[in-house]
Amino acid sequence: MSFAVRQDVLDIENEISWEDRERPKTLYAMLQETAVDFPDRPAISYQLFSGPTDKAQTLTWSEFRDQTCQAANLFRKLGVGETDVVALVLPNCLETATATIGGMIAGIVNPINPLLESEQISAILRETNAKVVVTLKAFPKTDIAQKTALAVKDAPNVKTVLEIDLNRYLSPPKSWLVPLLRPKVPTSHHADVRDFVKESVKQPKVLSFDDGGQDRVGAYFHTGGTTGMPKVAQHRYSGMIYNGWLGHRLLFDENDVIMCPLPLFHVFACHVILMAMIKSGAHVVFPTPAGYRGDGVFDNFWKLCERWKISFVITVPTAVSALMQRKVDADVSTVKNAFSGSAPMPLELFNRFESATGMTVIEGYGLTEATCLVSCNPPEGAKKVGSVGVPLPYTTVKIFKTTENGTVECGADEVGEICIDNPGVYPGHTYTEAAKNADLYHQDKFLRTGDLGRIDADGYLWITGRAKDLIIRGGHNIDPAEIEEALMGHPEVAMAGAIGQPDAHSGEMPCAYVELVDGGNVTADALRDFCKEHVHERAAQPKYIEVLDELPKTAVGKVFKPDLRKRAITRIYSAELEKAGVAARVSEVVDDKKRGLVAKLEKTGAVEDAKVSEVLGQYVRPWEWAD
Repeated sequence: MSFAVRQDVLDIENEISWEDRERPKTLYAMLQETAVDFPDRPAISYQLFSGPTDKAQTLTWSEFRDQTCQAANLFRKLGVGETDVVALVLPNCLETATATIGGMIAGIVNPINPLLESEQISAILRETNAKVVVTLKAFPKTDIAQKTALAVKDAPNVKTVLEIDLNRYLSPPKSWLVPLLRPKVPTSHHADVRDFVKESVKQPKVLSFDDGGQDRVGAYFHTGGTTGMPKVAQHRYSGMIYNGWLGHRLLFDENDVIMCPLPLFHVFACHVILMAMIKSGAHVVFPTPAGYRGDGVFDNFWKLCERWKISFVITVPTAVSALMQRKVDADVSTVKNAFSGSAPMPLELFNRFESATGMTVIEGYGLTEATCLVSCNPPEGAKKVGSVGVPLPYTTVKIFKTTENGTVECGADEVGEICIDNPGVYPGHTYTEAAKNADLYHQDKFLRTGDLGRIDADGYLWITGRAKDLIIRGGHNIDPAEIEEALMGHPEVAMAGAIGQPDAHSGEMPCAYVELVDGGNVTADALRDFCKEHVHERAAQPKYIEVLDELPKTAVGKVFKPDLRKRAITRIYSAELEKAGVAARVSEVVDDKKRGLVAKLEKTGAVEDAKVSEVLGQYVRPWEWAD
């Protein structure tokens, strides 16, 4: 079922071509097969609070199928056809899952990050011409309902807002208090507001329309939203089914129980996990609306694993870092593997996690534009920490670089741009806007990821940097242009460059370097305060700002960001070594052809390599002693 070496993947491919492999053509067909095979087995469990004995609700596969059909029927009744969009502005709950799949069956579902500001949500609603929006009914301690109402006001195509009331997950006396504590929501928008559950239960539990029986676009996922002009990737049934097939073939069966504290508005939880559950019949647990961000989730995590007899944990490096600050205080012997994505895991953190939990960490790589999965380390074979494993079955990864003679394919261990072809790639139509697909493919089929990397002699893929200029904070993409534009709005700033500085918890944190106008004397502290007002997304507000006499520039006057990244690595690594009392500092940062940016250290006294590794092993970027 799984694989141990690259040859095992090739053997799976050689069994039969993807085109000839028997598989469902639509999501409804995939769901129906599993509901028939495992009608009474648990499909999805959810608990509003994180305590190991807190109230939880579970849907069996037949119940999940029935409620998904009711949601799809409701959307069709509200005028949603195959090319119409149902937007979801939701945290995790059972209804989020049924609305997600129901939206894909009825039309095109567009999950939106509820942490975005109302202006950003509205921009996405306009971009996709959403006809129906599913969101929360006003609830204490969340402003999702308020933000969505403001967003809908500026999205004229939205005809109906369907609200989900989390109060149904509460028991008295808490459930009695919610109506008294509900925050007020603006009601000045034009859309008709209804209750999602009340309207859904009026619908039949069997699909009341033909699902089409063929491949089509079923989802839109935005890749940013930080600038008000998001890129919207479109996903076909075939790509989503491919991700589900991979999960079933390589990782899960109906006996597995998966802990997934990741949001369903992200492709990792939606395509990699939920699709794999639907294909395999495995059971997934979503703890709290906010997942890992939920109150008490980290403190109760191991006890939750014991409660649900979890076999797989789905995680990201930021969550692993937080979990390693807590004692493993429960029986987690049922957990076989932890599947980690979104960013590379530092070696020290990787080793500590495996040692503390007894789990095997499987690191993978995917991206929204490819409907997610691309590669992972072999679940049963050699794991090269720092790599993202080997390309998955029916995925071809090529490394291209531009030379004087044009674009050429790189050899083993030669760095270039990572480009992908698999059933999740939609050549020529990755984004909804045609202009954004220009120059996005090599040979009209290989998606250009914007990531720089290499493939070693054993077929393992290594990411060494990024061609595209993004800051990735805990798996969340931040456009540096938003930070730069805000800083350039200050009258004393002549030029600004924003990058991601190394961070032990989030992988990267936004920071900025600025050059002032002649006579300018604004301080870094004042500029940080300025950013708090003018950088609207909280996650994008720079943690550090430094004023330089002059920013490094290219021959044509653009900010040369590689030098800024070297400066940030030097600052962060040297400060960490000094803080830990290690007699070493960064002498320079070099650009290694195989490993990307590498910090070279010099000794300032007696020092052991193990101590340096302990300190700098928290970070992804490698180090070595200077000659």
